[in-house]
Amino acid sequence: IPFGGANKKSCINGQFIKTAHFFYYFSTMDLKKIFGTVLTLLGIGGLVYTAILFANSSGTTKQLIVYGVLGAIFFFSGIGLIRNTSQN
Repeated sequence: IPFGGANKKSCINGQFIKTAHFFYYFSTMDLKKIFGTVLTLLGIGGLVYTAILFANSSGTTKQLIVYGVLGAIFFFSGIGLIRNTSQN
């Protein structure tokens, strides 16, 4: 199946159709939930890493503040994105 573009390439074994179907299958709401989950997990990781540095007394104050604040921002933005995504 040919498609537009600079090279006017044709699809090999229907790869373009499979890719288009993949993006149609995952709607925008699903992508928001996946992104929210990833942000939440990164935030949890940052907060746990901050706690480990604090407990071992191996991190400087600047490191603890930076990792803690970034972890909190990622965590709460991910939770907010998951909560505000409407259900179908």
